Parts: sequence; C-alpha cells; structure tokens
Amino acid sequence: MDKKENIDIAFKTTGCTWLSSVSDQVGVPLDQVNFIACQLFGLAAAFWFRLYLSPQRATPEVRHAVAAVLGASSVTFCFGWYAVHIFILVLACYGIMIKASVHNVHRYTMVASIGYLTVCQVSRVFIFDYGILSTDFSGPLMMITQKITSLAFQVYDGMGRKQEELKDDQRRLAVHSKPSLLEYLSYNINFLSVLVGPCSNYKDYEEFIKGQHVQHRLKRVKDSSLQQNGWDKVPEPSPVRTVITKLLVCVCCLLWFFIITRAFPIKYNVDPQFITEASFINRLAYAFVSIQAARPKFYFAWTLADAVHNAAGYGVSGVNERGEVSWDLVSNVRIWEIETATSFKSFIDNWNIQTGLWLKRVCYDRAPFYRTPLTFVLSAIWHGVYPGYYFTFITAIPVTLAARSVRRNFRTYFLSPRQLKICYDVVTWAATQLTICYTVMPFLLLALEPTLKYYRSMYFHVHVISILAMILLPGKPRSFKPENHDLHSNNNVKED
Repeated sequence: MDKKENIDIAFKTTGCTWLSSVSDQVGVPLDQVNFIACQLFGLAAAFWFRLYLSPQRATPEVRHAVAAVLGASSVTFCFGWYAVHIFILVLACYGIMIKASVHNVHRYTMVASIGYLTVCQVSRVFIFDYGILSTDFSGPLMMITQKITSLAFQVYDGMGRKQEELKDDQRRLAVHSKPSLLEYLSYNINFLSVLVGPCSNYKDYEEFIKGQHVQHRLKRVKDSSLQQNGWDKVPEPSPVRTVITKLLVCVCCLLWFFIITRAFPIKYNVDPQFITEASFINRLAYAFVSIQAARPKFYFAWTLADAVHNAAGYGVSGVNERGEVSWDLVSNVRIWEIETATSFKSFIDNWNIQTGLWLKRVCYDRAPFYRTPLTFVLSAIWHGVYPGYYFTFITAIPVTLAARSVRRNFRTYFLSPRQLKICYDVVTWAATQLTICYTVMPFLLLALEPTLKYYRSMYFHVHVISILAMILLPGKPRSFKPENHDLHSNNNVKED
C-alpha cells in the first residue's frame, strides 16, 4: 500500500484503520465500516451483558463499570483522539452537576454542553470544509449532550422544585439525588447508546442496571389493567425474537442502500443541467424519490441501536393490545408510521423519536412563550452549524403552524363517509411527503449555495403556501355539524 492510499484512509476516518481492507472490498467509507463493526460488537456484548453480567450475577457497580469501559473503547476505536472531546464534555458537566446549585444546575449544564458542542461543530466545518465524514465524533457528542441536559433538568425537578409545580411526566422522571461519578459515566458513555443513541431517561437506565426495569414497567401495566393476558407470569421476557426482527429490518435497509440509494444521489437535485432541462413536475418527483431513498440509512442506524439495547434486556415499555411485551421504550423510529404519515406532525412524532422527546422536555414544555419556534431553533443549534440545518428547521416553523391551521379548518369536513376520508388521507399523505422533501432537502445539502439553488428551482412554493395559509385561515375553525351522518362513528378518530 503506497503513501497516497494511506492518506486516503486517514481522511476516511479519524479512528482505527484495522478494517481498511474491508472498506476497500465493499466500497463503503472506513468510518462507516468502523461504526457498523462497533455496533455489531455491541450487539454481541449486549447479549453477554444480559446473560452473564445480569443483576443476579453482578452488582450495579460492576455493570456500570463494564458498560462505561466498553462505551469508552467503542468511541476510541471509531474516532481515535477525537474521542477526548466526549470525555471532556462529560467530566466538565459532572463538575457542574456536583458544584452547582440545584436551582441553577440545568441552566449551567445547558449552556456548557450546547456551547461546547457548538464550538466542536464550528471547528468541524472549518477543518473538513464541508467534506464531512458520514460518521464523526460530533454524533456521540450530540447524543451525550441530550443525556447530560436531560439529567440536569431532572435533577432540578427532583431537588430544586416543589412536586406540585411539576407536570406528570416531570414528576415521574425527576431525580432526587445527584449521581455518583461512576453512575454518571455509565449513563452517558455506556456502549449501548454512546455511538448513535438513543437518549434514554436516567431513572429508566438506573432501573435497568439494577435489574428493576422489566418488573417496574410491567407492574405499571398490572396496576392499571385488569386483563393480565399471562404476561405477569414471565418476569424476564426474552428479547431474541424482537432483536431478530429488528436485525431483519436492518438487512433490508442495507439492501435498499446498495440498490436504490446510490442510484438517486441527493446532489443531483441541484445539478444545473437537471434544473434547466427537467420540468417542475419531474424535479418534484426526483426530489421525492431521492429523499425516500436517503431515509434507510437513518432507519438502519436507529433500528440497530434499538436492537442492541433490547439484546441487553433494556427497552421494555409495557404490553401491547395483544398482551405481548413491547420492546419500544428507546425506539427512535417507527418506519410504517413515517412512510404513511398524513400530517407534518405525525411525521415528526415518529422520526428521531427520542430527540423529539428531549426537545419537548427541555424546551417546549418549559418555554414561557414562542414554544414551537424556540424548539426548532434549539433543534437546529443541536444539529450543527451547517446553513442547511437552519434552513430546514426555520422552514419547519411556518410549515408546522400552517399544517395545524389547515387541519383545524378542514379536517372535520372529510371524516365521513369512509370513501371521502380515504381520499382525504391520500391527498394529505402526498402533501405531507412532498412538504417533508422540500423541508429536509437543505438538511442533506448542508451548504448555503446549493440550498438556495434548490429553493429557487422550486420557486419557494412551500414557503409561500405556508405563509399564505397562516395569514388567510382563521385561528379557530367555524363550527360544523354534518347533517347526514353519525358523529359517534368518528369520536375515536386519533389526532395525528
């Protein structure tokens, strides 16, 4: 291997180069190969963690220590010396956790973690000059920022506020004592979630480490339901079937990536010849197909991370309608709900779910005013400093407000008969998917110039329609009473 090839490998990853031959053989960047290798190792380690390091065999301290060491090893393997940024952030914020007043710990932690993340994001832009690696140290840094700030707010709720001041969700998640250094390290850099998340709540993670997770989750259902369906007789359900199902989804996503994704590159949307020669409808169609093709890489990463958690015995949320144990507590994506979403809100609620919950808990539920705009701004800052991120999230503000207004004013007229509701769903599905394509395109293009080029080629039509809908539609819909059908048939229609 000559010097030039070594330089190429160094650019492909900031971490270990042991798997460079695999990268060359499969034609996948080395940073992605390292990521997948670590996640597969994490999957095997998770089964071992559940079976041979179970709470019955090992103390919580041992489980915490092993989870943290494996996590630290994973980020070091993937990112090399850049992993030091992760350790600096975690240790600095633990210092804030210990030293700061419980009345201010959430503020200081938010400023420190978001500030450090932003500094790293800025340096990444200038260092790589938009030649961003598909996986880099900012990914784990983003996940850890979520966990650090979530815990800080939960400590504030548990130790700095009165219980009657808390919402039900805040009361349930409140932490009433500051964690030890080992607990803090384990929660933030454990091998289950350190690479790609998702962010789980500290109390849930502590229950998992102590072996109380499954029992507490199922006990909640038992206490609130008279129908046992036999689930309460199985104290420790096996996750094997769920893990296999999620791994099959990952395989399908990989096949989709190699067969479809590469055939529809995102950057072709701003190809000058394509913009000049293709009609508006053709450009709209290609944007739709290329965005659809880009999603499976996110599905793959999030579903694999979910499977890793489940393999360790973590992720039970309760039971489903059939009385079966549900393993979706830390799920980050609901693929079917995304692909069939008929509203902008429904899409957002099922995409990057744990990040959405984090934004809701640290910003939306606590902001005194302008909750939706502030939440989107925090989301943009958290994602990074590429202009495309800000275009996406700022565009999402009028789109979200307009979608709410349209839904309030028109949905009632199309709930029945059933044929009319089906037509309404088809139209809103198409509108939602095309709007999503328009909104998230800058997120994938990243830079300012291609973003503006794309929006100009699309005549800013979604921006214009959204703003007009906000201006022209009334804030409250007119009352409507259908004359020839029964309203009772629609009482249980779920709001998207």
